[in-house]
Order: sequence, then structure tokens, then C-alpha cells
Amino acid sequence: MRFEERVERAVASLPAELRQAIRNVEITVEDEHPDDPDLFGLYEGVPLPERGDWAGELPDRIRIFRLPLAESFPDPAELEAEIRITVLHELAHYFGLDEDRLDDLGFS
Repeated sequence: MRFEERVERAVASLPAELRQAIRNVEITVEDEHPDDPDLFGLYEGVPLPERGDWAGELPDRIRIFRLPLAESFPDPAELEAEIRITVLHELAHYFGLDEDRLDDLGFS
């Protein structure tokens, strides 16, 4: 299975209410972050709770980095699980959860 398909499956596995709440977010797959090659994912944008009227603004972006994930998790089942965790982690930032709260929930 292609890496991008695993990311799509991670998003599709979310409850319908969460999937429907994701608006104006671009999820991309890249090889690695140029400044931090060990980074699994990155959310770039303004979290929902901090937004005002953002009509016409560019979409937020979630970047998932293929190489560090694939190198850290060579087992396909572990890779799939970690991709899902990474996607959930970055979406949590979109929904306004910070690193401390993600630590409390076990997503860091």
C-alpha cells in the first residue's frame, strides 16, 4: 500500500463528526522536513478556537513526513498505526489542543 493511501485511511478512520469538522485543511505527504529530518508531522495554521472571520484565507496545512516514519517503523502494521497517531496529533493542533494536552492524552 502506498504511503499516501495510509494517510488517507487514517483520516477516513476518524469519527464522522470529526471528519465533517475538518474544513479548509490541506493534508500533504512530503519526504522529510528540511530543517528537522526526524519530524513525523507538522501543523501549519491557526487553530479553530483562535480564529475570527477567515473567509478567503489560504487553507491550513498538515504535513506528514514519509521518510522518518518509514525508517522508524519498518513493520507495516506499526507504520500504519504511527501514521494514524501522527495524523491525529496534527489534527488535534488544528482543533486547538496544545502539546501539554496531547501529552496528557498520550499523543506525544
